[in-house]
Amino acid sequence: MTLEYQIVTDGLQFPEGPIAMADGSVLLVEIRRRTLTRVWPDGRKDIVAEFEGGPNGAAIGPDGAVYVVNNGGFEWVTTPTGAITTHGKAPADYKSGSVQRVDLKTGEVRTLYTECDGRPLRGPNDLVFDRAGGMWISDPGKVHRDWIHYGHLLYARPDGSLIRHARDAMMTPNGVGLSPDQKKLYVAETLTARVHVFDITAPGEIAASAEAWDAEVFGPLPGKQMLDSMALEASGRLCVGTLRNGGITIFETDGSYQHLALPDPMITNICFGGSDMRDAWITGSATGTLYKCRWPRPGLRLNFNA
Repeated sequence: MTLEYQIVTDGLQFPEGPIAMADGSVLLVEIRRRTLTRVWPDGRKDIVAEFEGGPNGAAIGPDGAVYVVNNGGFEWVTTPTGAITTHGKAPADYKSGSVQRVDLKTGEVRTLYTECDGRPLRGPNDLVFDRAGGMWISDPGKVHRDWIHYGHLLYARPDGSLIRHARDAMMTPNGVGLSPDQKKLYVAETLTARVHVFDITAPGEIAASAEAWDAEVFGPLPGKQMLDSMALEASGRLCVGTLRNGGITIFETDGSYQHLALPDPMITNICFGGSDMRDAWITGSATGTLYKCRWPRPGLRLNFNA
């Protein structure tokens, strides 16, 4: 199957974290521009909020505000083909990562968390809200030519009252998603090109890992492919942005998968919307493009929207 798509807009500076809004617009972050940006159906762009560091993922919370995970900033490079990319290296003004709240009416940005259990947030990347109003957050950390952080899975409340580690020692955890019944949490690891499947036992809590070496994981993908952020279909299929082999990898619930190609080599994310939840918006980060297509099946409606 091939995707028929249109380009909604281009010229974005490493877009990620798209949110399909009720008014037909799409909110997304531009990591390099350090903004939360609204893209209208005709391609117009409005800046909603500006940040320090690097806004990396976004989601609507239970209060109608936008919650943004901020990686603290990257150093950027342009490839010989003209694509924009990053090695994950922190810039000279890097302090820490953070979790922030944006008031959509005023554009006010308020920082909720910069550390967890006395340890700084290194580079929060993606988030998803559960029905209880809490947010699951991935923090892959930062890399250097001589080292790389272990990543963490976090859980936090949007009122700033609690943040805690749910799982440590992951390798570049990135996209996070919840199953339709909210009983499973999916976390994609970028460098390993696999997806972890966790059983949720209570809000913010996951079961211990199974003993079997091949349990509770999808992938890895072959070759030099890497995984980024995700959205789910209403059926429970995972749709994961795929790097290098640019496109969306669709995982069935049994772990089998197929790949739908797009022309940008760094397809980072997808979101669903529209009256039938079959409108899909996809971020091509290397070329700064927002694509739109009709998805073959309906996407999963998120717990909160605005």
